[in-house]
Amino acid sequence: MDSYDDYTEFNLSRPKRSYNFDMSIFDQEFKFGNFDVQANEDSNYDLLCGNISATTAGQSFYDPEAYPSKECNQDKRPSISGGSIDDNDDEPPLLEELGINPNQIFQKTLAVLNPMRAVHQQILQDTDMAGPLVFCLALGGFLLLNGKVTFSYIYGIGLMGCIGFYILLSLMASNSKVTFGAVVSVLGYCLLPMVLLAGINVLLTIQGSTVSLGTTGVFIAWCSLSASKLFVTAYSMDNQQILIAYPCALLYGVFALIIIF
Repeated sequence: MDSYDDYTEFNLSRPKRSYNFDMSIFDQEFKFGNFDVQANEDSNYDLLCGNISATTAGQSFYDPEAYPSKECNQDKRPSISGGSIDDNDDEPPLLEELGINPNQIFQKTLAVLNPMRAVHQQILQDTDMAGPLVFCLALGGFLLLNGKVTFSYIYGIGLMGCIGFYILLSLMASNSKVTFGAVVSVLGYCLLPMVLLAGINVLLTIQGSTVSLGTTGVFIAWCSLSASKLFVTAYSMDNQQILIAYPCALLYGVFALIIIF
């Protein structure tokens, strides 16, 4: 107990100290700004573009010359040399990067299905290979359903026909320059009626009857009329459609023979 009494007496004898928490000794006033979260982001662009210069104690801390690589475009959005903020928005679509134009594919397909339909000359001179490749694969697929593996015949005869037509059209078309890609594109698109004939042959056997031979002749005429019309329109060969339709009929007649027999 003596130790406890000594400890109590020691604490009572200690002088009491007072603490002052007054912040006025710093002689400064703390101010907190209010920030508008929903402020228009154009103000940020103006700040970066140098239209607004933020200041502290009367001196500007933003110096446009300190950022020589930044420039402002017409809509006040900063752009950095070597690329802009909206580079992803300016990128072309994936199909356009691959050289596939769905609109032109649709226009050429309609021109083949309806030979009397007018088509722009620039569309026919385009070297589009997406449609011909699909139609060749579709033709080989229908023939495969009939137990005929003829992919090599399709591509072999098609390549020989394209080379022959390229030489023929180069000699006949004096006003326009004939390109091999455009010739392949037109002949490939005009193969669509043969694809339809091969599809019919899967459901109904077209062989040995007068009706089947007549139907085959109609499809051959359809292909040759479409191809000749497209070639005449593409290379401005007026009054020469009949001369072009005859070799077209020979080429598509070979495909018809592969389908029937």
